[in-house]
Amino acid sequence: MTAFVLVAGAHTGGWVWREVAARLRESGAEAYPVTLSGMGEGGGPAGPDADLETHIADLVRLIDELEAPEVVLVGHCYGIHPVLGAADRRPQRIARVVHLDVGVPQDGDPALRLVPDQELRDRLQAPDRPAGESRRIPPPSLDEWERWGSTAGVPAEALAELAHRAVPQPLATFTQPLQLSCAAAEFLVTGVLCTANGSSIALVQTLVGLGDPRLKALTDPRVSFFDLPTGHWPMLSAPDELADVLLRAAAGEGHHLSAAASEQPGHLRPFLMDVPERPRERVGRVDLYLPDADRPRPAVVFVHGGPVPAGVRPTPRDWPAFTAYGRYLAHQGVVGVTLDHRLHDLADYGRAAEDLAEAVERVRADPRVDEERVALWFFSAGGLLSADWLAAPPPWLRCVAATYPILAPLPNWGLSASRFRPAVAVRSAGRLPIVLTRVGLELAEIAATVKEFLTEAEKCRADVEVIDLPLGHHGFETIDHTEDARHAVQQAVRSVLAQLRG
Repeated sequence: MTAFVLVAGAHTGGWVWREVAARLRESGAEAYPVTLSGMGEGGGPAGPDADLETHIADLVRLIDELEAPEVVLVGHCYGIHPVLGAADRRPQRIARVVHLDVGVPQDGDPALRLVPDQELRDRLQAPDRPAGESRRIPPPSLDEWERWGSTAGVPAEALAELAHRAVPQPLATFTQPLQLSCAAAEFLVTGVLCTANGSSIALVQTLVGLGDPRLKALTDPRVSFFDLPTGHWPMLSAPDELADVLLRAAAGEGHHLSAAASEQPGHLRPFLMDVPERPRERVGRVDLYLPDADRPRPAVVFVHGGPVPAGVRPTPRDWPAFTAYGRYLAHQGVVGVTLDHRLHDLADYGRAAEDLAEAVERVRADPRVDEERVALWFFSAGGLLSADWLAAPPPWLRCVAATYPILAPLPNWGLSASRFRPAVAVRSAGRLPIVLTRVGLELAEIAATVKEFLTEAEKCRADVEVIDLPLGHHGFETIDHTEDARHAVQQAVRSVLAQLRG
């Protein structure tokens, strides 16, 4: 018989698992929803003095009491830290560890590192917190839970109960580093990704394909994945589906990621059109593709997405799609510009925005460029960098283009309160022309951001041209070598050129 030990996120207790535990028991399994020390209603005996080691000890004691031959530890949000700590101390008892819509903490990581919202992280680690917050962190109010993860799908009454029953979290549970031995690398692991919170198997596979060495461990055959089409609280929004996934995970089912070692990653495949070479000049992070011209010409600056790990080679400006776009525009009589910005992590958007602004300044100062006729063209997660330019378009910016863009931060990115929200910034874009290429086979979590952007654009009557590619994928220029895909590229280029020359 399998025993599921269910450990919830910050400010909550075993009560959040009520429906999931009932369904697991109905299937014949044992289920143990855990309320950790200091997390019961009223705070419990450990109170504000509880730390991560206290919570690990709670789980170790429970594991030692269980008679079931197979123990599956399920950690949601903060709960993955004590789960991993306990599994590391009792590895011979653990059949599987399930990461429920949460990342993979490493040895030495405090739980604070997994808090998605940057503003929350800053507040939690601020040395000058108010006296009442010195040892315990107050729970979120009803309208603040979204900052800890998407509440999509959670019924109103369940969300109200979540806010009502939440308790202060002992500060040291967030700040004490997790201590792991090499035993942690030997567990069978399942990741359950909640797509409405911004994660999915397809998205993780795409990131693995970029060659991020930090993600290589996810391709281990001992690691499996499931998607759930709901927000960050599936035990409240989809208890039946979650119980089914947990049972399947315990049975060894799940999707396995491809290491992609034997095939060329999509972003390094050839461009969908043959584009002749053009002279290229490289200055710092910026490459200029130059047309034959005897006077200053307009310029188009191509902005790649990410995050792209710092060690990835080749860097984005040498990827086939961007080199081809640069040459293609140069053949149309326009200066094509590519750059490498430093979006290596989700916390790097501010630095990437600075890199882009510096590159634009450099381009406009070049005597071969008409400084009054510049367009910015954003791709994928680089779309968030369009927000600054949409919010306050300079007179020389003749057009903004976006291809399979992300136009609002995904819920688990922790950028909800940041300035990088094009779906909000478009309200200030005025009559700035926007050319948006939308792919029909987009990841659902990204498609939702485009829909949000277009809804806001319609409300404020922004000047948006949408080019649809119904059978196109994210990154279609090197994946979908079809006539429709070529036509979409050509149409987008024509539209941008029309604005530059108009």
